[in-house]
Amino acid sequence: MKSKYTLPIFLLLQIILLKILPFFPEFIERFYSKGFYLKISYFSRILLGKIPFSVGDCIYSILILLLIRWFWKIRKTWKIQWKDNLLKALSILSIFYFFFHILWALNYYREPLFEKMKIQKEYTDAELLVFTKKLIAKTNEIQFQITQNDSAKIVFPYSQNQAFQMNLSGYKNLSRDYSYFKYEIISVKKSLFSLPLTYMGFGGYLNPFTNEAQVNDLLPMYNFPITSCHEMAHQMGYASESECNFIGVLAAVKNNNLYYQYSGYSFALRYCLGIWQAKDEKIFKQLKQTVHAGILKNYQESQDFWKQYDTFIDKGFHVFYDNFLKTNNQKDGMEGYSKFVDLMVNYYKTRPL
Repeated sequence: MKSKYTLPIFLLLQIILLKILPFFPEFIERFYSKGFYLKISYFSRILLGKIPFSVGDCIYSILILLLIRWFWKIRKTWKIQWKDNLLKALSILSIFYFFFHILWALNYYREPLFEKMKIQKEYTDAELLVFTKKLIAKTNEIQFQITQNDSAKIVFPYSQNQAFQMNLSGYKNLSRDYSYFKYEIISVKKSLFSLPLTYMGFGGYLNPFTNEAQVNDLLPMYNFPITSCHEMAHQMGYASESECNFIGVLAAVKNNNLYYQYSGYSFALRYCLGIWQAKDEKIFKQLKQTVHAGILKNYQESQDFWKQYDTFIDKGFHVFYDNFLKTNNQKDGMEGYSKFVDLMVNYYKTRPL
């Protein structure tokens, strides 16, 4: 067999294997997520964590330039040598696909968090209403503690680099209750692609090859703690967006800092209010009237921020990412971001906020 066919065939074998893996979550959990992945992610963060800029973003920039250069070189011979060029492209994709999964993405196939934590997935409207009212009371309380004025929005007083370090406190507190949420060796950085990320509609991402958590540094700052905590959850090997939202909220509200608690509770409340707006407009309006005006001003701040970057680009990338998640064992796709409310409602049934 000619060597030029080896990597394309290897790509096909990888795809077949990934269709089988969803049937063995316990195996992935034990040998990959709690085994091999912990070692390679720990090594990556030791190696790159103290570098003040995003190494992964730099690598992506170089790869994009090389890709453009390659397309430019073959532009005149593509039709004539299409078979060889296609095999080269599939070979590169095969290598990329292998390292993407072995370095991080096999976590898509691990044991679901609701099973690990023994949390129910379903809830009734009555349970959601009780939880939403508790969230409103808690978020109102913290907002007033900080501002002493229920009409004043929260202004985050720390720098982004300070916030990255402060994240560790919440995760440390959370790991006292759940050892598997222990976070060691910080590697969270401001993305060099923050403006493109904003146009794509994303607050951050995890680089699966360097294990650097990238955060969009243009975000409204009251959201910064929960967004960075979310990306740190990805670093710990949780691939599901709903699970990372849930872990991120817990890490934020477990932080002793009030601004962090506000970021976590207000984030969860906004999702709950969004569900009620879609489910029952009358109940939504009644709930909204009980939310402090300062909190609503923060929500408006976020809405205004994203609106100014609202183009066809973010809609296109959301469609792409939705299908990407569904391909990688996340059947809810982009809807998975809001599925963390299922975990929140059931987790706090027997716990105080």
